[in-house]
Amino acid sequence: MPISIHHYGPEHEGAVREFNQRLQSAGAESNLVFYETAQPKWLPRSGNASALYNEFFVALDGGVVRGGYALKHQDFSFPDGAVRNIAYYHHPLSEGIVNKSYAVVGGLLLRDAMQRSPLLYCLGMGGYENPLPKLLVRQGWSHCLAPFYFRVVHATRFLREMESVRSSGLRGFAADMAAYTGAGWAAAKMFNLYRQLQRPQTPQFEVDPIAEFDAWADDLWERTRGVCGFTAVRDAASLRTLYPASERHLTRLRISRNAAAIGWAVVGEKRTDAKYGSLRVGSIVDCWCDPSDALAIILAATETLEKAGVDLIVSNQTHKSWCAALHNAGFLSGPSNFIFAASKKLGELLQPFDEAKVRMHLTRADGDGLPRNF
Repeated sequence: MPISIHHYGPEHEGAVREFNQRLQSAGAESNLVFYETAQPKWLPRSGNASALYNEFFVALDGGVVRGGYALKHQDFSFPDGAVRNIAYYHHPLSEGIVNKSYAVVGGLLLRDAMQRSPLLYCLGMGGYENPLPKLLVRQGWSHCLAPFYFRVVHATRFLREMESVRSSGLRGFAADMAAYTGAGWAAAKMFNLYRQLQRPQTPQFEVDPIAEFDAWADDLWERTRGVCGFTAVRDAASLRTLYPASERHLTRLRISRNAAAIGWAVVGEKRTDAKYGSLRVGSIVDCWCDPSDALAIILAATETLEKAGVDLIVSNQTHKSWCAALHNAGFLSGPSNFIFAASKKLGELLQPFDEAKVRMHLTRADGDGLPRNF
């Protein structure tokens, strides 16, 4: 019987659990499991016809699940000024990773997603050496890396805990010496002072933590929506859906000047990750403003995370103005494995892509990492 792909319903949940068990028994990484409930816990489709929701699909071989994938639907603003609902393809998982008899399943999943939503994108994917980005490149998708930035807050802890700094015995020894002697701390302090002195003058601003986004966010969006060539709609309703008040691990910030909102940011502490050791890692999850105010928003987000006691702050940004703001705020650029890829139909609306990609505003929030894994 040929493999067919269907909406994931409650009747498939038992077969999905068996699918996950087969993957784990065959040695797949512990995080390579599909959702075991048909109803998405994050962004479920509601009865009010929301444009922002997740839905799941499973590949069936008779009654046996051989794979699955998810689509996150969301409104985006395009370079031509139009707003279109597009889909983010995420969590594709095939039994082919442990059983070559099902190697075709990965391609079937992607083809099905493109048929359901021709305006399709992927984000993240862990680097070009992985199977999915290789497949997308072969199929002619437009693609680029979303630049990665980091700011070291506590240099001594960073040198002792950061895996990439200690990738060999010699580098580990050098890091320990820099931490022990205080040389790392002194160098970080001097670098941050240098960047501060070089920083463009920024008019005064006020920062207020908020419980949720209100009408002022709509006013800001309408006033500034045309400044980026391609970006997710960031009106108040979308922001309340993505960052509800119930998500207390996220901090929502309203940044104002003379009592008028000029932008906002959402920040939080990343979950534990072996590559960061025991470091507390803060993330600038999402942000918005007119690009001329980007430095003020980055400074507000950075100060909030530093006061929260994080050791390291990270962010992925694509827009050239936000990249410049991160640089001016003392962030360093590091190697990125966070890839944006657009299907052929979506890519046609973003041409010329080399010009469009530096005006796109994409952040970690445009992937699948919320609400916890950002």
